[in-house]
Amino acid sequence: MAPKRGTPRISRNPDLIRGIGKYSRSKMYHKRGLWAIKAKNGGVFPRHDPKPKPASPAEKPPKFYPADDVKKPLPNKRKPKPTKLRASITPGTVLILLVGRFKGKRVVFLKQLPSGLLLITGPFKVNGVPLRRVNQSYVIGTSTKVDISGVNVDKFDDKYFAKVAEKKNKKGEGEFFETEKEKKNVLPAEKKDDQKAVDAALIKSIECVPELKAYLAARFSLKAGMKPHELVF
Repeated sequence: MAPKRGTPRISRNPDLIRGIGKYSRSKMYHKRGLWAIKAKNGGVFPRHDPKPKPASPAEKPPKFYPADDVKKPLPNKRKPKPTKLRASITPGTVLILLVGRFKGKRVVFLKQLPSGLLLITGPFKVNGVPLRRVNQSYVIGTSTKVDISGVNVDKFDDKYFAKVAEKKNKKGEGEFFETEKEKKNVLPAEKKDDQKAVDAALIKSIECVPELKAYLAARFSLKAGMKPHELVF
C-alpha cells in the first residue's frame, strides 16, 4: 500500500512571482493577528523558556574506521614486585661492569636501591668510577669483597640521582651567534663532597688488603685463548 499523503500546505501569502508575495510585510502582520498577541502581552511578544534537551544517547560507534591509527595506552595490570638480588651480590662485593662508559672497570657494590638498581662506586679516586646506579643484569659478581662497614650510604636513594629539568630560554640573535659554549652538567659541590666522604671511608678498608687497590684500578678484559665459561671470578 502506498503511504497516505497529508493535506497540501497552503500559504497565506501566495507568490505573485517567485520570491515576491501578494501581501506586504505590514499586511501580513495584521493578517496573522500578531498585533493582538502583542497587545495581550503588554506590547511585547511572549517568550517561552527553551525545553530541556533530552539526554543524549550513548555515542554510536563510527561507521568507518579512522584513516590513521589512533594510539590507545594499554592498561597496566602488572603489580610491581621488588627486584630480587642475586645471591652472589652482597654489600661490599667487587663487580665487573659489562656495558656503558666504564665497561670493564671493577667497582664496589654498596647497596640495592628501592628501584632495584645497584649503588656502586669505584672508588672514584682509584679508578675514576663515581657513585652511580647500574642494573644487576650488566655486572659480573666476583668472589672479592671489601669491608664497607665504615661507609655511610643512608642518604643515597633514587631521588638523589634524578636529573633536574632545566627551563629553556629563547635566545636572541646576538646570543645565537655567540661562539662561546656554556658549560653544562656541572656537578654540584654537595655531590662532590658526598663522593669524597664515601671514597675516604672506602679507601681505608681497601688499603688494609694488599694489592686490592691495584686490582680495582686494573681493567678487566679477555685475551686470546681465554674461555669465559671456565673463568672463576
